[in-house]
Amino acid sequence: MLYRKFGKTNEEVSILGYGCMRFPVIDNDNKKINEEEAIKLLRHAIDNGVNYIDTAFPYHGGNSEEFVGKALSDGYREKVHLATKLPSWLINSREDMDKYLDMQLERLNTDSIDFYLLHALDKEIWENYLKHDIFDFIKKAKTTGKIKHIGFSFHDKFDVFKEIVDGYDWEFCLIQYNFMDEYYQAGIEGLRYAAKKGMGIAVMEPLRGGRLANNVPSDIMEIWTQVDEKRSPAQWAMRFVWNHPEVGLLLSGMNEIAQIDENIEGADKAYPGTLTEKESATIDRVKEIYQSRMTVDCTYCQYCMPCPTNVDIPAIFDLMNTGHMYNDMENAKKQYTMFIKDENKASKCIDCGICENKCPQHIEIRKMLKEVVEEFER
Repeated sequence: MLYRKFGKTNEEVSILGYGCMRFPVIDNDNKKINEEEAIKLLRHAIDNGVNYIDTAFPYHGGNSEEFVGKALSDGYREKVHLATKLPSWLINSREDMDKYLDMQLERLNTDSIDFYLLHALDKEIWENYLKHDIFDFIKKAKTTGKIKHIGFSFHDKFDVFKEIVDGYDWEFCLIQYNFMDEYYQAGIEGLRYAAKKGMGIAVMEPLRGGRLANNVPSDIMEIWTQVDEKRSPAQWAMRFVWNHPEVGLLLSGMNEIAQIDENIEGADKAYPGTLTEKESATIDRVKEIYQSRMTVDCTYCQYCMPCPTNVDIPAIFDLMNTGHMYNDMENAKKQYTMFIKDENKASKCIDCGICENKCPQHIEIRKMLKEVVEEFER
């Protein structure tokens, strides 16, 4: 296992962190963690050098934190840096912040949380935190020793990321980043901006929710296997992230011993800046093939917005493309149902055509929205 200095925190973290949201479960119920198996997994990772454990208030239906507290008994708590997140969507007052932090300390069976994050910041959530005196909370939580290092996880555009980074002397952050998402949300620009501020940077979704590692198309597998250095698709995707010197660690939600061992093997020589030109070109080629599977040539520029009937055109097309790119339309449909509100769905299109007049890619938006309705709403 390799370790890197985690920004201004000066902590040494394993470049592979354990994300505690995908443990084995009983009866396919995400709330029912198979504790016996999950403890074996977590401790196996720690015994093999993983020292950063990341959980959050809502993971596994609210049961992840309490389970992690149990799993880190018998001396394991002292071996790791423990991270969890303040549930941003539940904060309606200054007092709520103290309430949930104390609840999390109890769940985790610890006196102090090493890395504490404001969960899933976007513009709206950030403004709500400012309204409720977040900085007073941070000051008191650090002064009392309840948290050691403060950061945030992020899901919005780069300009919002920059505003938040500039808004406080953060010690670290957690962003989504992988070779398919270099320019998504904070992206490479945010990665570099935070690093210049001295922040430690952790990366989530290095495998894009497993899509870059599972059910890999045969033509892409053929490209991976042609490279002299033999790596699994998961190892290639992680190596891309680790190649960035700005990255301190990436998180992986491992639910099998084999996954842990594979990821640890991939981390063994993952020094920054060590991918060869040929290897980088191979990753670019794989990215091109994935992108060629897109059914809508949407760049997410949002020139089509706002829609008169509030159809969320860019988000809808992003899910449509994701389903086709990774041959996973079933999961794309689930995300569409869960995350696209009824008032923003494709079926709300009234065929006015205003969006098409503004689209720089000249997409037949109305036609494609009808296809979305057939794919996701029927």
